[in-house]
Amino acid sequence: MTRQSLAHIALVVRDYDEAIAFYVGTLGFTLVADEYQPAQDKRWVLVAPPGNPAGGATILLARAANEEQARFIGDQAGGRVFLFLQTDDFARDYQYLLDKGVRIEREPLEADYGTVAVFLDLYGNKWDLIEFR
Repeated sequence: MTRQSLAHIALVVRDYDEAIAFYVGTLGFTLVADEYQPAQDKRWVLVAPPGNPAGGATILLARAANEEQARFIGDQAGGRVFLFLQTDDFARDYQYLLDKGVRIEREPLEADYGTVAVFLDLYGNKWDLIEFR
């Protein structure tokens, strides 16, 4: 039987350090790796949300290498919600986002599948904060 899982999701960023400051400093993610790759003159930067299970998918903060890539910073999903941050306590984490000054795109709503709000990262990518029922 084949067993597969997502390892990393690449998120194109303008600058490694400003992205780390937002994801780790503002959202409270864990910095999993920050290693210089001399052969390609880039860094391997991985972050994960708090409580991410061992072996769970991480986000690769990938600095745009050229102007073509830079055009997609903040719009990797064509204006749609791009990433979905699942929580075990919506009220706690929504308040945390508010306290940290994170931009809220869509206020919380109750849906059949759970409670959800849309927030923006530092570049304008849309995220769902969601607590499934």
